[in-house]
Amino acid sequence: MELFLSNVLCIAVATAVFFLFWKSRRTEFQKAYERLPPGPSPAPLVGNYFQLRVKEPYKHYLKLSEKYGSIFTLWFANTPVVVISGYQALKDSMIGLGEEFSGRANYPLLLKVTEGYGVLVSNGDRWKQLRRFCITTLKNFGMGRQSIEEKVKEEASYLVQTFSTFGDSAFNPRDMLSEAVCNVICSVVLGRRFKPDDPQLKLFIRSITEYFSFLNGSVGQAYNIFPRIVSLFPGKIHEVLSLVKETKASLKLEVEARRKSLDPSSPPQDFIEAFLIRMEEEKHNPNTDFNFNNLLSTLWSLFSAGTETTSSTIRQGLLLMMKHPDIQAKIQKEIDEVVGPHRCPSIDDRRNMPYTDAVIHEIQRSTDLAPTSVPHKMLRDTEFNNYLIPKGAIVLPLLSSVLTDPKLWKNPNHFDPDNFLDEEGRFKKNDAFVPFGMGKRACLGEALARVEVFIFITSLLQHFTFKATDPPEQIDTTPLICSFGRLPRSFECYAVRRT
Repeated sequence: MELFLSNVLCIAVATAVFFLFWKSRRTEFQKAYERLPPGPSPAPLVGNYFQLRVKEPYKHYLKLSEKYGSIFTLWFANTPVVVISGYQALKDSMIGLGEEFSGRANYPLLLKVTEGYGVLVSNGDRWKQLRRFCITTLKNFGMGRQSIEEKVKEEASYLVQTFSTFGDSAFNPRDMLSEAVCNVICSVVLGRRFKPDDPQLKLFIRSITEYFSFLNGSVGQAYNIFPRIVSLFPGKIHEVLSLVKETKASLKLEVEARRKSLDPSSPPQDFIEAFLIRMEEEKHNPNTDFNFNNLLSTLWSLFSAGTETTSSTIRQGLLLMMKHPDIQAKIQKEIDEVVGPHRCPSIDDRRNMPYTDAVIHEIQRSTDLAPTSVPHKMLRDTEFNNYLIPKGAIVLPLLSSVLTDPKLWKNPNHFDPDNFLDEEGRFKKNDAFVPFGMGKRACLGEALARVEVFIFITSLLQHFTFKATDPPEQIDTTPLICSFGRLPRSFECYAVRRT
């Protein structure tokens, strides 16, 4: 009995000390961040973690913006996070104060797999140099030009052939779409494509799929707030990190093979060679950012982000076509009239296909793949909307607040191509179309993604009518995972050959 009372007393004292410590820490934070935007009160140690909807936190952010306004503060454990919502507030911050808001605040999982290197997670001069190099080099290898379009057309042709092999059988298109998109990136980064059964391509797809599945799941979200605690337990995190490590080892072999045979005087044949040549040019600069670590992590970012986002958009597009067969039929009619049955669609056809262009934009808008984008970080103390956001603060741009704003869209809560059509059926641009982000940290692969999504979707609908294994009214198009990003549901379909 005495032992029991002694233990209870110890626990009570420890609890009291903890809460006194927390109160002291909160006072320190309040002084340091006294001009932060308002927000819900955090709990000791965990902050607002348990107040958020683990599977769909962005929906909770939207509700909080209704209460606190276009800018408010949350706490992830002891870390304050400023959420910015609404088109005007995002435009004023991400574009109007683009330099101040251009830092990258990295989730622990992103830092773990990149080790702090590469274009995705870098800041300051390193990020500027790597981003400038990536954009220039990708353009040199055809991004946004006809040469990259030919590579996409080639992969679309292979994809049509693959889908044709299923005949009257249902199949899951997920991995095949990922392989096609990944091969486009391989052609630029590695200078070649892989056959579908190649073990290296299979490794790329598996590691990317598992990585994003974990990142968007509840355990992944917990890891990004409590990395040390979650990493102590066995399970998925270790499997994912092992797969990423294996993939980066494979990319390392690609780099080493090119380095042995590299001729700096000859034009580079792929992205890796271009980076190695730049490394050679700056080998006497002790502060250069063109080094092996930045190359390897940039390669992982190009493969992972480029493959997952584009393939998920196409996959969600096929699911929506099965949900709305009338829309699928109208696209096919436009394809028949503009492209015909034989030649592959090209990006130049888009100007003559306003309905198809509107549908593809609506797929991207309604899918809303990255509701909060990748987190930003303040590079200096900044006055914004009468608040002071301190240097180093994490900032979440709530892109969902723009893509679903009823003031900016005709029918924001439903899949409706009319959101991008005027009264005469012509394609209508909308500045609120921001699925690729806003400002200096917007997706650097946007030009390539636009070409891929248009050509892949139109090529598939040119040759097939997609039907689900369930009636259209029973198809659920709500993304299955809605945490860091949104991933389409897994499904099987029939690809009925068009005559």
